[in-house]
Amino acid sequence: MHSSLEKTSLRLGLLPLADAAPLVIAKSHGFFARHGLDVELSVERAWAALRDKVAAGVLDGGQMLAPMPIAATLGLDGVAVPMVTAMNLSLNGNAIIVSRSLHERIAELVEGPVDAGNSAAALARLIAADQARGARRLVFAHVFPFSAHHYELRMWLVSANIDPDNDVQLCVVPPSQMVQELEAGRVDGYCVGEPWNEVARQRGIGMTVATKHEIWNNSPEKVLGVTRDWAYAHPNTHRAMVAALIETARWLDQPENRSIAAEQMIADGVIDAPASALKAALEMRTGGIVFHRGAATFPWRSHAVWFMLQMLRWRQCWMAPNFSDVAAEVYRCELYREVAASIGETCPRGDYKTEGDGRDGSVMPSADGRSIRIGADGMLDGSIFDPVDPIGWLNRQKLGLPAVGQASLLLANVAP
Repeated sequence: MHSSLEKTSLRLGLLPLADAAPLVIAKSHGFFARHGLDVELSVERAWAALRDKVAAGVLDGGQMLAPMPIAATLGLDGVAVPMVTAMNLSLNGNAIIVSRSLHERIAELVEGPVDAGNSAAALARLIAADQARGARRLVFAHVFPFSAHHYELRMWLVSANIDPDNDVQLCVVPPSQMVQELEAGRVDGYCVGEPWNEVARQRGIGMTVATKHEIWNNSPEKVLGVTRDWAYAHPNTHRAMVAALIETARWLDQPENRSIAAEQMIADGVIDAPASALKAALEMRTGGIVFHRGAATFPWRSHAVWFMLQMLRWRQCWMAPNFSDVAAEVYRCELYREVAASIGETCPRGDYKTEGDGRDGSVMPSADGRSIRIGADGMLDGSIFDPVDPIGWLNRQKLGLPAVGQASLLLANVAP
């Protein structure tokens, strides 16, 4: 099998985040090597830099925010180099952190725990009071325009009827700089991946008001991304990468291996953060980072449609794409199933699922004729997203882009 690889020496990019563990462990523990791959890892400091290097061919691929390949394929990101993903790298892992002073103001208005719903409702009251006295807008940071962090931050705000575009100010800050921006008072809060939430908590700089799991249980976070041209030119190498990373994900979801992964990432110099913060970020707990269990690595096309709707809703694009065609072009379920079958991995039979109504432990048909258990997928606002009727979902939203015609297509030639 190794002799059929089009390319064996690869450079893959990642950011200094806890959920970069699959790439780090696949290299250090021989999962890449087992599939004939000699991988060099490049630690980037910002998502735009990683994307640009993949687009230019400096990197063969790497860890990406789940919406990034979609935005690139639709030409929305300023680079417009079509990209694909054949697997998720992680679920969960983000949180919304606010400064201690803002947390104190929120806590004064909350009866009971300062959870995602209560904190958003309290923040709405604070914002109304600030507006009445002419105070400045609060500033919240996220990591990239086309990111789950961006859309989750908006979901949290909108759950309390806070207008993300008028009631607060949003900005982009690279993940590893979030803590210092909060400490300096340049932002009042942020949404970022671990360990940068844990770092803020341990240093006493910030407090959690919502987790990604509270906003959307077990929702997609990072993916393995390559350009479409690279995928077509290196199909066997692509399959080998996916196989190695699925096997790594299995290893990572063994509880005893999480602390090993944290120590490896620190030893490799991937993350400049306290060991206690990284180990806490990688602990296996309810709502924590998931790498494998519950079909976590499967690239659901319903996720792709949901991300496209966020781009449309929040005016990152102005016409509705052909959702099913773009989802099929970018999220390569068929390739995943082919690889899964070769390594004995059970995976879903279908490409889509309804989001928001799945209870933990829901059973779905698998590709091998058996069944597979998936994790909960509930949403903070209690809504249910049916990918069969994406425009219907959009029309039911209170804030964001007004209804658009489903016949209006963006980039009609994007379909394969």
